[in-house]
Parts: sequence; structure tokens; C-alpha cells
Amino acid sequence: MKKTIMIVDDSIVTRSEIEQLLKGTDFDVVYQCRSGEEALEAYEREKPDIVTMDIIMPGIDGIEASKRLLKHHPEAGIIIISSLAYDETQQMVQELSSNLPFVFKPIKKSYFIEALLKVSDAISQK
Repeated sequence: MKKTIMIVDDSIVTRSEIEQLLKGTDFDVVYQCRSGEEALEAYEREKPDIVTMDIIMPGIDGIEASKRLLKHHPEAGIIIISSLAYDETQQMVQELSSNLPFVFKPIKKSYFIEALLKVSDAISQK
């Protein structure tokens, strides 16, 4: 059975790229969001298996959106996707949860699929 994905990124180019990477896989995009606020609302409605979350977005950023999402839905599967390759950024992500994969932009399909499988496996064990 396919796992459902919600893509959260303010860039339509990145959202389209992620959707293309998922074609022909066991993952199905059910919703796309441009902001953390939209993601929090859409998660309640869509209940996706996995959320891909950009960090830098207008309004609520991806770190804060992930923190709020995990507070209310600790079972949520989240993958952080960002071009911010700084140690402090990775530290902030690890403080949210030691299980959150971090995928760097530009996205390499093999790393992205590996992160999806890791999160998918973790969800299946919950």
C-alpha cells in the first residue's frame, strides 16, 4: 500500500521536483503547502503518512511547524529538506527529534528515497 506524502515548501519548483522524484515509487503526494501555517491546517485534514518540510518559509518556519506538529501528533513522520547545511541548523532539527532525517537541497533522489524509507519503517513500527 502506498504511503501518503504532504510536501511543505514555499518554492513551487521544489514542490514540483519532489513530486517528480516520487513518480513510480510507493509514495503518493496528497497535498502541497507553501507555509508552516498551511501545513498545520492541512495535516489535520489530510493526515498524511509523511511530511517533507522546508525550513525557511514566510510566516511559521519549518522548525516551528515541525515542533507544533510533533507536539499534537507525535506519530507524524517528518523529513526536513533544506539548503541550510549549517551545524546549528542540523542541531535544531536534532533537538526536535533524533529521528528526523535531514535531506539537503539540491535533492539527490537516492538520499531522499532512503530518508522516505527510514521514516516509513519508523511509522510502521509505531
